Amino acid sequence: METWLTYSPQDFLLFSERVYWRLFELHNGELWPAQIPALLAGLAIPVLLIRQRGWSGLGVAALLALAWAVAGLTFLPRYAEINWLAGDLFPAFLAQTALLAVLGVAMRGLDGRPNGVRRWIGAALCLYGVIAPPLAALSAGRGLAGVEVFALTPDPTAIVTLGAVAAVGRGWPALALAVVPALWCLASWATLATLGTAQAWLFAPVALALLVVAAGSRLHRDG
Repeated sequence: METWLTYSPQDFLLFSERVYWRLFELHNGELWPAQIPALLAGLAIPVLLIRQRGWSGLGVAALLALAWAVAGLTFLPRYAEINWLAGDLFPAFLAQTALLAVLGVAMRGLDGRPNGVRRWIGAALCLYGVIAPPLAALSAGRGLAGVEVFALTPDPTAIVTLGAVAAVGRGWPALALAVVPALWCLASWATLATLGTAQAWLFAPVALALLVVAAGSRLHRDG
């Protein structure tokens, strides 16, 4: 028992911070220039949420479904090279893709029209998910080669998904669509915090925005 008490969370990680960030450099190098359409697709989502055309929800759901499929197919196999647990996560990404296709596309689950404040907070969270991870990489000195890009990596994809659900999701379909991205954000935060990198704080605004939306929705129902 005394031996176990000498361990820290870092002792249970299978990789170092340097190896973790090197993963994204290799990933980006292999997929270039897919980053350009991926970023454009990510930026299109908050625009669709704000403009609220008749097909906006369908477009958002389709883009998110494609993003989860791409992230699962391209990033998880590479991540599994340094973290064997990642190899078991593909069913979760596949499930999220299927949920977005069924609940978001077929059942139009992201076609809601909530109050303007909630929509703007959700759209802002989507924009944050697209631009904050690359800016964090640049500020940390990792350069463009080490950025995390929406649809190509899970962190920004999960944040954007939560933003879209917060903006226009409603009822049980919204809860179903939020489970996998929320769990991923929690797991990623734990990994980054254990590595000791400041990028773990990337998820603090996400949690705050979701709490504000949840509180606002409850007050709206009670009122």
